Parts: sequence; C-alpha cells; structure tokens
Amino acid sequence: MPPDLFLLVSEDIGFVLLGVALAVTLLRLVRGPTLPDRILALDLLTLLTVSLVGLVALRTGVYVALDIALALCLVGFVATVALARFAATRKTMPDGVVPAQPSKVLE
Repeated sequence: MPPDLFLLVSEDIGFVLLGVALAVTLLRLVRGPTLPDRILALDLLTLLTVSLVGLVALRTGVYVALDIALALCLVGFVATVALARFAATRKTMPDGVVPAQPSKVLE
C-alpha cells in the first residue's frame, strides 16, 4: 500500500471515528443525568473538536488551523475550570433539588 493511500484511508477512518464520538458525546450532553456528566461531556466535546480541526488541517494542508485548535484548547480549559468551580459551589437541598435564587431588586 503506497504511503499516500494509507494516509488518506487513515484520515477517512479518523473522520468516521470522530463523528461517532461526537454523536455519543452530544447524546451524553443532552441526557445528563447530572451536572458533572454534562461538564465532562462539554470538555470531551472540546477535545474532539480540537482533534477534528487537527485532522482537517492534515487533510487540507492549511496548518494555520492548528492555531485555531490551540486557542480552542485554551478556551476549553478555562470553561471547564469555571464550570467545575460552579458545580462545586452550588448548594443543593437534601433531596438533590437546587433551590431557586431570589432575584435582587435594584433600589
């Protein structure tokens, strides 16, 4: 098998596997059932998107897309830390229900 053909077949397999992984991750993001599950699904979605951008850069030869992938990594990391902090500081009642926050009226 020539190297060019092997690379094209490997890229196609990569696109298919990333597509399946994205579909399963979106399903986990929608179904939950808990907030930490959704946070991890968002983190995995960011990782899969970065992988997809890298694969597209490899296929097209436009390596400027790797800068986009790096920026997406940084944004994804900050978002994951912020959401994890939010989940850690959230108060729940004994039955697991999150109470509604009273709205503050500006006077």
